[in-house]
Amino acid sequence: MSVLKTSLRNFLAHKGRMALSAVAVLLSVAFVSGTLVFTDTMNTTFDKLFAVTASDVTVSPKGSGDDENPATGRPEALPASLLDEVASAEGVASAEGAVMSMSVTVVDSSNKNMGSDGGAPTIAANWTRNELKSMEITSGHAPRGPTEVMVDADTADKHGLELGDELRTIAVTGDLTAKISGIASFKVTNPGAAVVYFDTATAQRGLLGNEGQFTHILVTAAPGVADEQLKKNVAAALDAPYKLQTAKEAADAGREEVGSFLDVMKYAMLGFAGIALLVGIFLIVNTFSMLVAQRTREIGLMRAIGSSRRQVNRSVLVEAVLLGVVGSVAGVAAGVGLAVGLMKLMGAVGMNLSTDDLTVKWTTPAVGLVLGIVVTVLAAYVPARRAGKVSPMAALRDAGTPADGRAGLLRAVIGLVLTGAGAAALVVATRAGKASEGSVFLGLGVVLSLIGFIVIGPLLAGVVVRVISALVLRMFGPVGRMAERNALRNPRRTGATGAALMIGLALVACLSVVGSSMVASATQELDKSVGADFIVQSSANDGRPIVPRAQQALEKAPDIAHITEYRSVRAKITAPDGGIEDLNLVAADPTYADDLRRETVAGELKAAYGKDAMSVGDDYARKHGVEVGDTIRVAFQHGRSAELKVAAITSDDTNVDKGAMYLNLTTAARYVPAGRMPQNLIMFAKAVDGKEKEAYAALKKSLADYPQYKVQNQTDFKQDLKDQIGQLLNIVYGLLALAIIVAVLGVVNTLALSVVERTREIGLMRAIGLSRRQLRRMIRLESVVIALFGALLGLGLGMGWGASAQKLLALEGLGVLEIPWPTIITVFVGSAFVGLFAALVPAFRAGRMNVLNAIATE
Repeated sequence: MSVLKTSLRNFLAHKGRMALSAVAVLLSVAFVSGTLVFTDTMNTTFDKLFAVTASDVTVSPKGSGDDENPATGRPEALPASLLDEVASAEGVASAEGAVMSMSVTVVDSSNKNMGSDGGAPTIAANWTRNELKSMEITSGHAPRGPTEVMVDADTADKHGLELGDELRTIAVTGDLTAKISGIASFKVTNPGAAVVYFDTATAQRGLLGNEGQFTHILVTAAPGVADEQLKKNVAAALDAPYKLQTAKEAADAGREEVGSFLDVMKYAMLGFAGIALLVGIFLIVNTFSMLVAQRTREIGLMRAIGSSRRQVNRSVLVEAVLLGVVGSVAGVAAGVGLAVGLMKLMGAVGMNLSTDDLTVKWTTPAVGLVLGIVVTVLAAYVPARRAGKVSPMAALRDAGTPADGRAGLLRAVIGLVLTGAGAAALVVATRAGKASEGSVFLGLGVVLSLIGFIVIGPLLAGVVVRVISALVLRMFGPVGRMAERNALRNPRRTGATGAALMIGLALVACLSVVGSSMVASATQELDKSVGADFIVQSSANDGRPIVPRAQQALEKAPDIAHITEYRSVRAKITAPDGGIEDLNLVAADPTYADDLRRETVAGELKAAYGKDAMSVGDDYARKHGVEVGDTIRVAFQHGRSAELKVAAITSDDTNVDKGAMYLNLTTAARYVPAGRMPQNLIMFAKAVDGKEKEAYAALKKSLADYPQYKVQNQTDFKQDLKDQIGQLLNIVYGLLALAIIVAVLGVVNTLALSVVERTREIGLMRAIGLSRRQLRRMIRLESVVIALFGALLGLGLGMGWGASAQKLLALEGLGVLEIPWPTIITVFVGSAFVGLFAALVPAFRAGRMNVLNAIATE
């Protein structure tokens, strides 16, 4: 009990010094807890939606649901005659045919897209009795003919739609123009989908092109019939094989599909939380190390009056437990708030999540508390052991413990070995023949070099701080030299403080190098390979096919030399050696050979667009021993088989269409039925010489009625690529900001405790003439040099990682290494301002010290 009392007294006595460490624990635990609450809430939202929308048994075509945007632009369908067969099965209370398509775009009378900006689908369907389980009509009535449509209330509210407003639904089979007859509200949370409903006949004609089809049949069980039994009965009543799912199976399938996306988000966010937690460990180690050093005399007295090493050790660890509990409890509470904030943020980008579905499982606070407490205790273990080694004679000495020379030497040796091993692994990664092999060594090199730099930090501090000081501090005269000596006074402390900042900035630098190199490589490849003036594709880059009417509008545009169609056709390829693979072939117009300049290693690419001819990539050719003139058997999906002659072998030393196999569109059309031919994923255009500007404007004008597509020239395409990578990096930087914030808290804490440690020294300096202004400047300069030390190590390490990663990307065709010097320099200079900011409060407190009281401090 005496140990607990002592720990409580010390904890409360130093509560101000513990506060920043508690904040570090709080932030890290909050990120973990917030991530868990957020993903659990999303799971709850989708679980409720899937539970109410699924019928007792659903009958659908084999393979349906595998792709939201099928290549043909229309979903797989069932014959309407199947409805009677299903309805006649034993145990069926009712069966109704349903039509649903997500390959649609809905626009208002101003051609503004009504779909979500956040990746949620736009759904067009027929209104059925099953919809009443999840929807209720709150205004108007259900559609009764081809001129009426019903829209969900969330979409109506978002875009200000009212009864009588006109909507146009764009599908591959044509446009459906109708006026809003009703508005239906979701009974559960709508995650963000835009939904429109038609009457059944209109949905069949407009979405499938045939009134004799459904996309699925919804079956309701008679009273007392279990879903599994109903599924067996329906299967027995059907002759051909179809996909049958119970309500539970359908919900599980939907949950699994959404779960894969949520898992990626969850583990990515937890990874960044782990980085912040790692940085927080340095803060906690520093805090307890300094507190133990400052209480050396006190601990010596405790030992002198009979406290054992175990009791002293336990006393410090109990303080750590108290810190972990306080920080973790606050972190769990903050995590719930963070989850709500993330839900609001997702709402701003189109994914609606309701706080009514907020889910806090018991495991979330349990994980948060255990994680925070365990990490805090582990971080405090080494300082606690050091406290236990304080001898009773330390009560007769001034506070502070002498450095352990042997331990310092051992640490330096271990650090050098780890750093060398990490560097060697990175070198091996850069010389790998395959990206998959090199990635293992890259990961190993990153981990070992990071740990090596952390361990060797005190040794590096003695060298790097002197160099930085010579460049930055010497101009400030004696105050600058004192700041340098203060930073060098305890290299272990400086090394640990700088290492916390180093981790976050190393990742920033690495990702900046990788992102810039990807953009530079892709830009170079586009300049070298792309001959087309313009590229047309989905605005969301989601693989949505180009509908025929949009294609026809493009082909009518003036000042165009040619338009190239590009379709991806699935087929089973049988090589001469008997090897069979399922692959996508590029079926295009012969002009594609000019639009994309592909280097060949054998044959002529234009010959591949001849009758019953094709090309293969050189990787495939080497793998199967294929040569020009060989015949390959191609079994087209939903079509016939063909014997095609290899007319060209293209080089796979590229990142555009790498591994692609080309054939003429007319060749594919000979073997694939018209109704099964995939639509254009992308189209290319070449302007008449000297008419580039006019052609660009004409193409944009031709697609004015189709806002789901965009026309880009090469400059637009490169900028779009740069923006996409930039947006991804900005998200990552935002998540890494948490680790950097914790690192800044570490600098603040180190300086605050350092000021307390040097109270008497500060009083003496003030007594011999150092002004308050000079004192504050000295502390600020000390903070700046520590921050620059961490930034220099982090940026240097990160650029090394990024350069190594780029060597692996070069194996995939991204061969340009570009160091984003503006970003690197901005981050380095920004680190100096971070140091200034971190020193504000410690410098202010030091300047307010009473000189006489400070001198009298023991």
